[in-house]
Amino acid sequence: MDDRVRFVFRHFPLSEAHPHAEHAAEAAESAGSQGRFWEMHDTLFENQDALEDQDLEMYAAQIGVDAHQVARDLSTGKYEKKVRSDFRGGIRSGVNGTPTFFINALRFDGNWADPNEFIRALTEMADQTHIGAPD
Repeated sequence: MDDRVRFVFRHFPLSEAHPHAEHAAEAAESAGSQGRFWEMHDTLFENQDALEDQDLEMYAAQIGVDAHQVARDLSTGKYEKKVRSDFRGGIRSGVNGTPTFFINALRFDGNWADPNEFIRALTEMADQTHIGAPD
């Protein structure tokens, strides 16, 4: 699929189910500014029941980013606008849960947990000329 596929990640914090989801997403962005987005993302996913700010700072230190910077970014709301913009874009695109995947701007409603089905859909869509992402 080479350069015909682009992966775009957008936050969709479900604050009703996870009251600290927005701050967790902001912490991931802060870690990302330090080159460790996916490490923080994975750590947060593995620890969904412990997402208080002090937990987020501890995870930051564990993955090797400046925990004080994460704390500052959370307290100032540095990434709040970006996370909320991602969420609003998801609403506009018809996202109602996570994960939700789009392939060439079309929502994939198949079974993403079935690697064969997901790869088949990616391969079929990659052959089309338009590669885009939802709003």
